[in-house]
Amino acid sequence: MLALGTAGVLAGCTADPAGTPSPVTSLPTLDSPSSTPTRTPSPSPHPRPSGTGHLGPIPGPNPGSPQVISGGPTTARQIALTIDDGYNPDVVAAYVEFAQRSGIAITFSPNGTYQGIWNRHAKALRPLIADGQVQIGNHTYTHLSIVRRSPTAVRADVERNDDWIRNTFGVTSRPYFRPPYGSHTARTDDLVAGLGYTKILMWNGSFGDSTVQSPRTIMNLARRFLQPGVVMLGHANHDPIVPLLPMIEDLIKSRDLHPVTLDRMFGTSRQSG
Repeated sequence: MLALGTAGVLAGCTADPAGTPSPVTSLPTLDSPSSTPTRTPSPSPHPRPSGTGHLGPIPGPNPGSPQVISGGPTTARQIALTIDDGYNPDVVAAYVEFAQRSGIAITFSPNGTYQGIWNRHAKALRPLIADGQVQIGNHTYTHLSIVRRSPTAVRADVERNDDWIRNTFGVTSRPYFRPPYGSHTARTDDLVAGLGYTKILMWNGSFGDSTVQSPRTIMNLARRFLQPGVVMLGHANHDPIVPLLPMIEDLIKSRDLHPVTLDRMFGTSRQSG
């Protein structure tokens, strides 16, 4: 009964005890597969945040019917970069610096169990969140699969993560919930929607970096999936992505893609909860 949507052919997080998604096939190749590509990016065309830092009051939850989201409209050439977990301090730091330097919009879905890593970046991220460049989604506090857990345990895990996000970043993670491993059922969808997480976030593109991958594999997947309307899945967990961030930025520019947060792509708002 796992509802994996279009993400069924894309790997997310680590191996799910309820089943592992099939690998992506038929990838293009890089010209120099044996070496790690590096590049100094050209100046970013993306607007930089002003750093106002005014987050405003946090609204209460708005429960409703769940909607599973795996991709956005293609007409505006928008993409949503969504980065999960965050148990590697160097990779988390690299993504934060990347957001600050490039002005590229990112939606992070961190787990509170790694708060010792994320908390040190709260001062840098809060202005970006306030300016709408960075968004925070809910991925549970523990990253345990929710499909076989009791409603009480799932509810506590989700609410604990939002409590940490609100206290640390000054904003709610509602209405976006990305289930660990992409594993969810109609029961869990209804449960989290009752807490105000009415958008069940899946994906239709991936860097494939839920486990350690070669730079070649990551860039092959980037070239395949970074297209208008993609909700791109990545993880702040493994080092190989770090030197590739300038290349990914250049790829986004060369394709005239416009990175946006989930709020921007789907018309939701932090102010409404």
